Amino acid sequence: MWARELAVSAPGKVILHGEHAVVLGKVALAVALDLRTFLRLRPGAEGRLSISLPGVGVQRSWDTPGLRALRGRIAGKGRGGAALPRDSEGLSVLEFAGIAAGASAPESLATLAFLYMCLTISAKYGDVPSVDILVWSELPTGAGLGSSAAYAVCLAAALLMVCGAISCPLQEGESTARWTEEELALVNSWAFRGEQVIHGNPSGVDNAVGTWGGALRYQAGKITPLKRVPTLRILLTNTKVPRSTKVLVAGVKEKILKFPAIMNPVLDSIDAISQECQSVLEEMPANPSPEHYPVLEEFFDINQHHLNVLGVGHPSLDRLCQVTAAHSLHSKLTGAGGGGCAITLLPPDTSPLAVEAAKQDLCACGFECWETKIGAPGVTLHCCSSLSARVLHALAQS
Repeated sequence: MWARELAVSAPGKVILHGEHAVVLGKVALAVALDLRTFLRLRPGAEGRLSISLPGVGVQRSWDTPGLRALRGRIAGKGRGGAALPRDSEGLSVLEFAGIAAGASAPESLATLAFLYMCLTISAKYGDVPSVDILVWSELPTGAGLGSSAAYAVCLAAALLMVCGAISCPLQEGESTARWTEEELALVNSWAFRGEQVIHGNPSGVDNAVGTWGGALRYQAGKITPLKRVPTLRILLTNTKVPRSTKVLVAGVKEKILKFPAIMNPVLDSIDAISQECQSVLEEMPANPSPEHYPVLEEFFDINQHHLNVLGVGHPSLDRLCQVTAAHSLHSKLTGAGGGGCAITLLPPDTSPLAVEAAKQDLCACGFECWETKIGAPGVTLHCCSSLSARVLHALAQS
């Protein structure tokens, strides 16, 4: 029996520097975004496991004997992946969930990821007890902000905890707690499997940021969390312009093949920005100085120009940069470009009036804007009563 009501949260992510260049072996810096996904865990009706995902319209429950029987059919699989909907074990899960093979709708993938993680974790560590799980997120979906990874990280931590594979570190009277490094590594490995169900062939960056938080360096498949990084205030703006990451990546590749002598130095410069920025971020906690912020702002400006040279800019992003520049703020796209999202640095001396005026001007362009932070903590366990009124209200409404 699981007898406690608790909450788990995990952050989204943004790419600070290195998008597109990372595909060609250069360094990228990914940072945790303090817009979070929250999972509420509470004891459920005996013999039933339920999940509610109001953001995508999912409300499902299953009897535990049925899950146990299905687990027996897929126990030998031991991996997640794009193969899930096509092989015999995957078809068993699809059939059980009543989802058509090849389904790609967010609600289908979210349900599949939950079922698959639940079955494979319980096959290894013992039954998932009767619990009710509800997930609500501050992160918009499909915006390149790691919403699916934050979901997978929350699920992995909650399911591993209720099965006893990791501890419940929250002591009586504490508001939040985090797991040990060893336990976090286990959470990350299972969250990656959930991401494989949703995305097929993810890099592992998003779930690693969701697990450890802060910032991490990614190069040629190697993920290295940075030891200490500052928490920086930003505006995150969604232009709401849809784009295809696949098409944008192909366009960059084509331009590099066409003009290698011109484009390769641009990629090298983006790589240098990522590495210089890493040095500044690691220096800031030990040696805080206002002088760091103009340097970070220049990195934003230079990299934004480079990304335009690569061909992944967009008139909406140009407009966004002009609007924030009018308020003496510096912005760059984050992620694939071609629309999508951008980040604007807010140095500590930025006046609240300037921030508010910039937000109003951005919203007047039809953009969606959040004032938030980067360098946020990774997956965290919460006492429900310690959550903000806004989060509690959202969980109660859901």
